[in-house]
Amino acid sequence: MVKKALLGQVGDTELRLLRIFRTVVRCGGLAAAELELNIGRSTVSRHLKELEQRLGLVLCRRGRAGFALTPDGERVLQGAEQVLEAIDGFRTEVHDLHAELQGTLAVGLFDKTVTNPRARIAAAIGTFRRRAPAVGLALSVGALNQLEREVMDGRLGLAVVPDHRRSDSLHYQPLFDEAMHLYCGAGHGLFAQADRPLRWEALRAAELAGLSFHSPNMDATHRYRLRRTASVTDQEAVATLILSGAYVGFLPDHYAQAFVQAGRLRRLGAAGDGPLAEDGLPRDPHYQVEFVAVSRASPPAGRLAREFLQVLREHHPPAQCLRGVMAPG
Repeated sequence: MVKKALLGQVGDTELRLLRIFRTVVRCGGLAAAELELNIGRSTVSRHLKELEQRLGLVLCRRGRAGFALTPDGERVLQGAEQVLEAIDGFRTEVHDLHAELQGTLAVGLFDKTVTNPRARIAAAIGTFRRRAPAVGLALSVGALNQLEREVMDGRLGLAVVPDHRRSDSLHYQPLFDEAMHLYCGAGHGLFAQADRPLRWEALRAAELAGLSFHSPNMDATHRYRLRRTASVTDQEAVATLILSGAYVGFLPDHYAQAFVQAGRLRRLGAAGDGPLAEDGLPRDPHYQVEFVAVSRASPPAGRLAREFLQVLREHHPPAQCLRGVMAPG
C-alpha cells in the first residue's frame, strides 16, 4: 500500500525534529541521546513520535529490546543527513561572506615543482597572502597517492599533483605541464654514449629507478618496457639513484638541467631512421605531465581553498597546459 505523504513545507520545527532524530541514531538510542541533547528521555521520545506523525511513518523500534531503525527510518535518516548537511553548509557559506578570511589553509605539493618555470605556485602564494593576510599556510610535499588521499579526507584543502587516473571524489583544475626525459649519471655505462643515438635494447638492458606508485612515471616505464629494479616514492630519490651511476631514470628537464650543466647527468635517446625508432616508439624516451590542483568534490572545498584555487587560476592561464602524454617524435 502506498503511504500518503503528510509532510508539507519544511520549517524550523521539522528541521529541529530531524536533528533530534539524527542525534538519537548517532547515539544508538534514547538513553545516550538524552545526555547529548540535554533533555529528558521522555521528551526525546515525544519528539520522535511527533516526527513520525508528521511524516506518517514509523522510523524506529524503541523499547526493552533496544533501539533499531525501520527500513523507512533508514531512508529518512539518509535524506535528513543530506538536508541538514546542505543547510549547515549554506549557513557557513553566508557567514563566511561576512567574515574576514582567516584560519589555516593546508596545501600539498608534489615534489620538484619549484624549478619548473611554468609553475607559478610561489607567485600565487604571494598574491594570496596579500589578499588574505590573516590566513596561515601549512605547506607539505608528498607522493601523488598520499596527497590525493589527504585531500579526500579533509586533511588538505587542496594539492598540486600530476594528473593521473582521475577520481570522482576530486575536482581537477589544470595548471601547468612539464617534460620528462630519460637520464643517466656519470659513471654509468651509457654515459659516454649519451651524445649519440642508442638502440632500444641498450636502454632496456639498463636498470631503471622509478616511482613505486601509480603515476605517469610508472605508465611510461611500462609503455617503453624498461627494467625497473629500484622503486622510490619521490623524484629526489630518483635523482640520487641516477647520480650514483648505477641507474637510469626519468626526471623533469627543468630539474635535471643544473646537473647536466655540471656534467653529472646526460639525457639518453634511441637510434632509428626517421622520427620513430621501433614499434611506434619515439627516438627519444620521454613523456609529458600535466599538473592540476585537486580539491574535494563533495563536500566541496572550503572558502580558503576556493580562494587559493582562484589565485592559482589567475597565475596559470589555460595556454600553459597541454593535456596528455606528448606525442611520439
